[in-house]
Amino acid sequence: MTSLRLEPCCCGYRIDRLGGMTKDELIALSEKSIIGTYRRQPVLFVRGEGAHLWDIDGKEYIDFVAGIAVCSLGHSHPKVVEAVCRQAGTLMHVSNLYYTEPQIRLAGMLTEHSFADRVFFCNSGAEANEAAIKLARKYGHDKLGGKYEILTMKGSFHGRTLAAITATGQEKFHAGFAPLPEGFRYVPFNDVAALEAAVSEKTCAVLLEPIQGEGGVRVPDEGYLKAVREICDSRGILMILDEVQTGMGRTGKLFGYEHYGVTPDIMTLAKALGNGVPAGALAATEKVAAVFGPGTHASTFGGNPLAMAAAVATLETILADGFLENCAKMGDYLRERLWSLRKDHPAVREVRGKGLLVGLELSVDGNPVVKACLERGVLVNCTFDHVLRMVPPLVVTRPDVDRLVQVLDEVLER
Repeated sequence: MTSLRLEPCCCGYRIDRLGGMTKDELIALSEKSIIGTYRRQPVLFVRGEGAHLWDIDGKEYIDFVAGIAVCSLGHSHPKVVEAVCRQAGTLMHVSNLYYTEPQIRLAGMLTEHSFADRVFFCNSGAEANEAAIKLARKYGHDKLGGKYEILTMKGSFHGRTLAAITATGQEKFHAGFAPLPEGFRYVPFNDVAALEAAVSEKTCAVLLEPIQGEGGVRVPDEGYLKAVREICDSRGILMILDEVQTGMGRTGKLFGYEHYGVTPDIMTLAKALGNGVPAGALAATEKVAAVFGPGTHASTFGGNPLAMAAAVATLETILADGFLENCAKMGDYLRERLWSLRKDHPAVREVRGKGLLVGLELSVDGNPVVKACLERGVLVNCTFDHVLRMVPPLVVTRPDVDRLVQVLDEVLER
């Protein structure tokens, strides 16, 4: 096998042209060596900057996927790069048996700027949701007389670990993994009456996304989340918001719940938290967090100094003056430009979303559209088979949006 060659760069080293292997050789090695859990597009990226990527052949792409809502500051944001390089040269990991400054700093920032009193750090959205499920169950055991059932929404997505896929209200993710953990039931999203009727004497919590992402970028009616909060309060149960995709500025506010005038008891974060460095978090009120004590939950790599340094730099940038306001304005511009396609393209059914979490619903299969856009140097993602999901870096520009719409205009014409 050809070995990788390393050359000095500002942060120490960079991989130089992958040891001379060609794109086809690398893809063949991937197909041979990596378990096939992804339907990969035939492109191999080697560099990114802002909202743009370059493949191994030097072709440039505009990125409206951002690692699926991960690289919110854009690729290789200088503040994050500098923070990671500095931390890597100082301390990358110690056990959570000891204190580290980056973890403490991030915890303080998250509690200062949210409803939460306490946080727990992990490495991904699935881990964060697993932690939330455990916390809700422990609260039900300790404070609610043994209640354990968690209600989730049809069309939801909460991750691919076993409890997380069970919480996910889409049967296609359950196939082949029975028996699934007990204690989950599903109700229609955005249906207050159905939720109220579903709460039973066993229910300890309701888990939902403020906006369903994988479910097709489904935005709830005004007042829905308030009604969920009222149901939880009246029945003495917990409200858990999965903000893995909506959090960290994606909707034009730091957290999605801020649009709806409610606060949850528990919130989960990941994706954009580290701007590409794996980081996740569970945030909770003091009352709820108190049921977790030493030994009830843990994560070996959760809260490691490297990831926390990246997350601190990310959050500081998002909180800077004008950043969230610009995200909201660019989201408005993106939706306006996408709506303009409807005039000439009957396949366009609807445009929906908040901030830069945007869905373009089509009356046709969206997967060929994704492929055609890729060929033209624009990355988009399809969910629910017919919804194009646009979750670009929050630093995306008007010319980037205009190019996306131009390409979609060409592709939908075919």
